[in-house]
Amino acid sequence: MARPLCLLFDCDGTLVDSEPLLADEMSASLTDAGLPFQASDYMGEFRGARFRHIVAELEHRHGCVDPERLDALECRMRANLNRRLASELIAIDGASEALAALVGHPMGVVSNGPENKIRTSLEATGLSGIFGDHLFSAYTAKCWKPDPCLFHHAARLMGFAPEECVVIDDAMVGVKGALAAGMTVIHLNRFPDVEETPPGAIMISNMFQLPTVIAHLESGRAMVAHA
Repeated sequence: MARPLCLLFDCDGTLVDSEPLLADEMSASLTDAGLPFQASDYMGEFRGARFRHIVAELEHRHGCVDPERLDALECRMRANLNRRLASELIAIDGASEALAALVGHPMGVVSNGPENKIRTSLEATGLSGIFGDHLFSAYTAKCWKPDPCLFHHAARLMGFAPEECVVIDDAMVGVKGALAAGMTVIHLNRFPDVEETPPGAIMISNMFQLPTVIAHLESGRAMVAHA
């Protein structure tokens, strides 16, 4: 019998509802540095993107900011965000229930965020025990979504081939990166009115649907194995 599929979850917007807090902190910090930015800009245009990618795009539009000032800005922003995550963060609706139903599957978290932010988020929402040390940060791997190398890095360390992995991600950068990595992709599309799920990905609109989709994928694998 084939071993269970390896489930690789995005963190922000998939497991935890951190994006409004992140967008709020980015808005305050970037605007103060002379790079006009609203929380709605993150949710609409930059969701899931690397912070320095956002900065580079804003500098292209509004002019460059002294690099030392940016370094200090990012440190303050992340410190403020971590404090807020620890006290204000909640899990995405249905995430805890889905993870409980999927016990028995190897699970990891694959995020564009720093590892300390991942840990803070999971601890604040009571999800850290599910994943242990299977936390894969782009800052550690030195490659960021949508580059598929982050997903290959996570799969290799988990001991699975890409075709044995299912990625669950809400942001387009993650969905596209995981598809490019040759993995099965489930797009948690919480904004179906404004966002389309790319061809090749499976769409769900909430995390309560995830266990059923995983069960169907496992049934399909079993049928192929016995054909």
